[in-house]
Amino acid sequence: MSDSLLTAAKNTLLLELHEASKLPERLDDGFLKAAKAVLHCNGKVIVSGMGKSGHIGRKLAATLASTGTPAFFVHPAEALHGDLGMIESRDILLFISYSGTAKELDFILPRLAEKQVLLLAITGKNTSPLAQAAHAVIDISIEREACPMHLAPTSSTVNTLMMGDALAMAVMQARGFNEEDFARSHPAGALGARLLNRVHHLMRQGENVPQVADSTTVMDAMLELSRTGLGMVPVVNINTEVSGVFTDGDLRRWLVGGGKLEDSITQAMTHGGFTLNADSRAVEAKEQLMNRRISAAPVTDSSHKLVGAINLQDFWQAGIL
Repeated sequence: MSDSLLTAAKNTLLLELHEASKLPERLDDGFLKAAKAVLHCNGKVIVSGMGKSGHIGRKLAATLASTGTPAFFVHPAEALHGDLGMIESRDILLFISYSGTAKELDFILPRLAEKQVLLLAITGKNTSPLAQAAHAVIDISIEREACPMHLAPTSSTVNTLMMGDALAMAVMQARGFNEEDFARSHPAGALGARLLNRVHHLMRQGENVPQVADSTTVMDAMLELSRTGLGMVPVVNINTEVSGVFTDGDLRRWLVGGGKLEDSITQAMTHGGFTLNADSRAVEAKEQLMNRRISAAPVTDSSHKLVGAINLQDFWQAGIL
């Protein structure tokens, strides 16, 4: 039993891989016309298809939408019961049907012609009604399905999935779509957290920001260290510009060296010190802290005025690992 199961699985994969290996040869003028149409579409790309083609179509629409091409899926049956109203003349309908003879097309094609909606086809039959009506045809034809009865869509759905991905990736790269663009479509994901967040989104503000004036004492700075627990206190001048930082390490070195708590903070602090700009990307700011082997830093605006503070835990809590 186990051997027969593994043999059937292996044969299925080998057949599907064999059929998929021919796909690069299908990247012809039809594919190019389809890709250019999607790239220059001023509206939306509506993907449609029945059965297994529809399931693959949903995935293709989602991939297009997340990579810079406004797209959504419409079920052919729903289209015939009102959803055709979603489609405008500036849109493109990308219909998936291996046979190219889905019955719903008998009703859909005339409506598309009336609205002057551009039709693209993903099909395995280049002489089908769908292919004949389409502006461009993407060829997914196969010699045989992996199903031993040659009935269940298997090799053909793999081809559809791969050609859909090829179309989406080609258009994405032609648009110059980059990581930040992708993150904007996925703001709740890890990539969104890494690429969209700026330091000012994560920094501590108000009473949570430690600070002392440069006219105060080491004692004042030590109390501020204890109050906030950041391990760092920015020292600011009369204009709230950061002139230095005072850390736990500075305190220990000052006391071991014979310094007094009543002395001026300007004698014990690290002059200048490291600061982060509020508008810098959070992921880059975190790397700067780690490279310097420090856990926290003051945050300043473009005028070097103190506006917040941040430590590594703030980055980790935001999902920037």
